[in-house]
Amino acid sequence: MELHRHPTGVDLRAEIDRLRRERNAVILAHYYQKPEIQDIADFVGDSLDLSRKAAETDADVIAFCGVRFMAETAKILSPQKIVVLPDMDAGCSLEDSCPPEQFAAFRAQHPDHIALTYINCSAEVKGLSDVIVTSSSAEKILSLIPPEQKIIFGPDRNLGGYLSRKTGRDMLLWPGVCIVHEAFSETELMKLKAQHPGAPVAAHPECPAVILDHADYVGSTRGILEFAQGFSGDTLIVATEPHIIHQMEKALPAKRFIGAPGADGNCNCNICPYMALNTMEKLYVALRDLEPRIEIEEGLRLRAKKSLDAMLAMASGSVGMGDLGPVRVTGD
Repeated sequence: MELHRHPTGVDLRAEIDRLRRERNAVILAHYYQKPEIQDIADFVGDSLDLSRKAAETDADVIAFCGVRFMAETAKILSPQKIVVLPDMDAGCSLEDSCPPEQFAAFRAQHPDHIALTYINCSAEVKGLSDVIVTSSSAEKILSLIPPEQKIIFGPDRNLGGYLSRKTGRDMLLWPGVCIVHEAFSETELMKLKAQHPGAPVAAHPECPAVILDHADYVGSTRGILEFAQGFSGDTLIVATEPHIIHQMEKALPAKRFIGAPGADGNCNCNICPYMALNTMEKLYVALRDLEPRIEIEEGLRLRAKKSLDAMLAMASGSVGMGDLGPVRVTGD
C-alpha cells in the first residue's frame, strides 16, 4: 500500500491506537525519536531500559521505535514476543563500524583480553562479547574486573577513551564512533557558552574528548535528563541528539534547553539519520502487517543474552542511575 493512502493526522494516531489494542502491542520510543512518536509511545527511554520494561509486560507485540540493535535487544530479552521495527534500515553507525567477522578476528589476535562491548552493537557482536555495558553501567563493571585483566573495549572509541581517562584503566579500543556525537564542534560550543555565560553543559560520553572537556555533566541519556531536572540555573546546553530536548521541555517548561551546535553552527547535523527513518506512517504499517520483524536464531540469541546477563549480574548497583533504569534486576 502506498504511503499516501495511509490515514493521516488525527486519523493516523487513532489507527495506531486501534492496532495497538488489537495486537496487544506495546510501543517503545527512544529519546532520539521524533516528538510525535515519543508522545504516542507507552514507554520513552534508553535502549536497555525500554527492552526490560517491554519484557515485563504481557504484550504479544513490541513495536520498537529506535534502531535495529535496540529492537534486537528487545527480542533477545523477549523471545516469545513479536518484535517489529518500523524501518529495518534504521541502523547505527557504531554497529556498522564493528562487523562481526572483523571483531571475531580482532578478538582472536588478542586471546588474553576479555571483551567489554557497548550495547550499541549487533546481536552477533554481543554473542562474541564477554560483558555488554551501557554508558551508565560501564564504570561500575570496570571496577569489578581485576586490574591485571586485559580488556578490549568496543565499538565506541570515545566512550572507551572517556572511561580510560576517568578510571586510569588502559584498554584496547575498537576504532568506532557515533556519527551524531562526532559532529559536535568545539569552536561552536565555545561560542554558545559565551552567549550563555553560566549555563552548564551536559554531554553524552559518545562525544569526542574535546567536547567532554567542556562538560559540567557527562552521562547517559537518562542521566542527562536527571541532570536537567536537578540543575539550578535556567538554561542548559545539551550535547547529544537534540530530540531528547522534547522530554526536557515537557518536564521543565520554565527552563531553556539549547542543543549544542555542529560544525555548521546549528544542530541539524546532530539529528541521527537512522532514528529519523522511523515515522508515524511506518509505525502504523508495522503494527498493521507485523513487519518488518526481528528474528534471531536461538543459538545466537542465547550467546548474546549471556553477555547481557553478565552486565546485569555485575551492574545491579547502577540500577536507577542511568540506562538500566529504575527496574529491579531479577537476573533472568
